Amino acid sequence: MVAPGDNIAAAVSGGKDSLAALTALAALRRFYPKKFTLAAITVDLGLPGFDVSAVAEFCAGLNVPYSVVKTDIGPVVFEERKEKNPCSLCAKMRKGALNNEALRMGCNRVAYGHNRDDFLNTFLLSLFYEGRLNTLEPVTWLDRSGLYAIRPLVYVTERETAGFAKHENLPVVKSPCPADGHTKRAETAALLAELRKRHDHLDAKLFTAVSGLFPRNKAASE
Repeated sequence: MVAPGDNIAAAVSGGKDSLAALTALAALRRFYPKKFTLAAITVDLGLPGFDVSAVAEFCAGLNVPYSVVKTDIGPVVFEERKEKNPCSLCAKMRKGALNNEALRMGCNRVAYGHNRDDFLNTFLLSLFYEGRLNTLEPVTWLDRSGLYAIRPLVYVTERETAGFAKHENLPVVKSPCPADGHTKRAETAALLAELRKRHDHLDAKLFTAVSGLFPRNKAASE
């Protein structure tokens, strides 16, 4: 995921997972043999009640340059377009703003905080709603932007990131999104939680299936 000389932009939403990934990467800089630099970027969707001042202070403490990109994505999605399924459009616009800022800052990789549960949820969402076997990838080449997207928490569970965030007192910011907790992804997460009660080692078995979808070619890891 990391090559010598990389300049990595951590995508920081303010949630526990992205902050955990940022913290881990900041610590990794100190001893990882492949030297890299790190920055952090937050895309402000323009929704009321979103305050990342504590995140800015946290980044300063980690010695990580921090940029907040102001946008009107929230009002466009919820007020102008009145999207019934807002997540898809919001994600595309948010990633576009993030990638543009990463390029402006001279970064060549963007690190997301997706954990193992996210990989499983995406797998089920694709199966149920698209009729195909697909999931997130640990390393993805974004040909339109010329960036790599990396997901260093691929083997870390949601429970572990929650415990880490609490132990380290990370400055978690509650999402101001009106759809938060009321999405298809949230429904799939609830389904997984219910299935875990009935099937032993479900996550390990699902992840074995999911990891079989990861690219095995050399170019994906360069």
